[in-house]
Amino acid sequence: MSNKATTPILPPAMLGILGGGQLGRMFATAAKTMGYRVTVLDPDQHAPAADFADVHLCKSFTDPAALQYMAEHCAAITTEFENVNADSMRWLAAQGVPVSPSGDCVAIAQDRIAEKTFIRDAGLDTAPFLAVKNAASLEGDLAPYLPGILKTARLGYDGKGQVRVKTAEEARFAHAEMKHQPCVLEKMLPLAAEVSVIVTRTRANEVVSFPVAENEHVDGILDVSIVPARVKPEVAERARAMAMTLAEKLDYIGVMAVEFFVLEGDALVINEMAPRPHNSGHYTLDATLTSQFEQQVRAMCGLYPGKPDLLQPTVMVNLLGDVWGEEGAEPRWDVLLTAPNAKLHLYGKKMARPGRKMGHYNVLAATAEDALEQARAIKETL
Repeated sequence: MSNKATTPILPPAMLGILGGGQLGRMFATAAKTMGYRVTVLDPDQHAPAADFADVHLCKSFTDPAALQYMAEHCAAITTEFENVNADSMRWLAAQGVPVSPSGDCVAIAQDRIAEKTFIRDAGLDTAPFLAVKNAASLEGDLAPYLPGILKTARLGYDGKGQVRVKTAEEARFAHAEMKHQPCVLEKMLPLAAEVSVIVTRTRANEVVSFPVAENEHVDGILDVSIVPARVKPEVAERARAMAMTLAEKLDYIGVMAVEFFVLEGDALVINEMAPRPHNSGHYTLDATLTSQFEQQVRAMCGLYPGKPDLLQPTVMVNLLGDVWGEEGAEPRWDVLLTAPNAKLHLYGKKMARPGRKMGHYNVLAATAEDALEQARAIKETL
């Protein structure tokens, strides 16, 4: 490992990020606030993160000249989404630049078969699943995995690339509809709740986790996160411990989200991981001593992680393009911006589309129930 990786990286060093969406934008804001400079690599000329970047390389994630520029000018590099090219990350690391998370960790998270197999082999519980590498994989007894969900192994997010199946025949038909690409068939389990943990791990093996968020989804997209999660304290502690164990088994450096299913009887299984900050951690922008994006900066720079303590119960609400009116008319922000305990975060995206994440808001209150009630009332006014 290069000397760069063992010495703390201090402002005003240049930090690089692969991807320029809203997570990159919030990373850039945190880094700039701390005094760092930021280079963003993203092929979208309207990338939201570019608004806050010192340099926007408007090139593909495999562009040799852009990668060479980052290798020469960035003191450390991270990513804001898992579908970036893992080989590009490995190449950058080979040039002696600290890259976190590693390309190997991102490659595992990019492939559901690799991801679920790694989690299981790490001794952590998942839903029963079958690796479907080809049509022949579905010819055996599928009873242990039915009724289930057939998920494409790659490029699925926010509910995309998933089909619910009740019978073996439906599973085979769905796989054919997906052009027999690699998938996982995962048994559907009786859920009591869905929760997530954002964990930060540094090169010195310092590991901290944020309070557990309880998540509600609509059409496969996160709608609301409630913090603290309304689960038993021992369930929350077990989730945090499992997330930190997974980070250590991966030798993960950076910020990672781990999503869980809470089953009837309080059993916990890991659904999936994201090798980056996460939508369900956006409450940390207002409600914890350190945000998940500052933690991302700290981890990549070899600094000690900030305290993740919760200041007040909080509810985060996603703002999708559905809330915008015809021809992109803005929602009614007046009620939200008049509420002194509500915090609006918009992502600077030019075009509102149904299902597109355009922003979010956090509501802080004395209890999670109070925050949830107010958050929902605000949404009704938009």
